[in-house]
Amino acid sequence: MLGKIEHIGIAVKDLTASNELYKKLLGTAAYKQEEVTSENVITSFFKAGENKIELLAATDPDSSIAKFIDKRGEGIHHIAFAVEDIKIELARLEKEGFTILNKEPKRGADNKWIAFLHPKGTNGVLVELCQEIKE
Repeated sequence: MLGKIEHIGIAVKDLTASNELYKKLLGTAAYKQEEVTSENVITSFFKAGENKIELLAATDPDSSIAKFIDKRGEGIHHIAFAVEDIKIELARLEKEGFTILNKEPKRGADNKWIAFLHPKGTNGVLVELCQEIKE
């Protein structure tokens, strides 16, 4: 079962400018910045009360974030849900008829295993599943 909203991902063109904007908006600086080479992005994470905001900027013009911004402009890219066991959730959701974009979870930002559901099956919303990596 999906848990709480883990974070909301926002695609941005200029991470430095967007970090300043969200610092002013939320009244606090990003607590973490990290490059995710498998996704060709650099991310910044902000806390907003109990919630997290992830800013994503492309490091490659052919990345999915760059293509998203070219097609739709900056804005909400995905909603991520926390899960206890990502493999069990992927199997459950596939059985329910959702299209899984990542058959196997991969390492993502903020020490998480991640996988995505295709937005065509979720009313146009890219859904990410996140499981804390415990090593």
